Amino acid sequence: MKPENSQPMKIILDNGHGIETPGKRSPIWLDGSQMFEYEFNRAITSRIYSAVIILGIDCVMLVPEIWDVPLEERTKRANKIHRLYGNSLTISVHGNAGGGKGFEVYTYTGQSMSDVYATEFFNEADKTLDMVMRSDWSDNDPDKEAKFWMLRKTIGHSLLTENGFMDTESDCRYMMSEQGRDEIAKFHINAILNVLS
Repeated sequence: MKPENSQPMKIILDNGHGIETPGKRSPIWLDGSQMFEYEFNRAITSRIYSAVIILGIDCVMLVPEIWDVPLEERTKRANKIHRLYGNSLTISVHGNAGGGKGFEVYTYTGQSMSDVYATEFFNEADKTLDMVMRSDWSDNDPDKEAKFWMLRKTIGHSLLTENGFMDTESDCRYMMSEQGRDEIAKFHINAILNVLS
């Protein structure tokens, strides 16, 4: 699919949360292992970034720091990039919590090209991941809608992926595994290629 703007699209990878962000971690499992969301998000975005740069895709890591960068600063950075390039897609990568299972993709409320792009991410995740696919088809597309800060305050296209529930052991084990991380990165990469094709 061709992005709606004739300008080349800049891919912005947002790896949200930092090493000191409270609560963003799995339980400690019986074998002593535990997943921290800041590390998971960076493991996924670094894989995506490395692959798309090799493919010649214009991409930037929004948060190179390991510590928590406030939402206001993250959206300020994304909007500065968008204004400079005129066309962007911010992809905010996360691990979920709350006792559920599976993958979700979110966009801001209402219909826009972000919903079209989010459908590509959902479809690629469905083909690639060994996970439950969580969706909301009430508006004829699979993404869920939310007023999350990164979706509400970015001026370019934006979506947010929740790549499993870190407080559900089966999901968390997958998210901690090299296979799981490779597959989560792979579907993001394929979806980016679809968006830019």
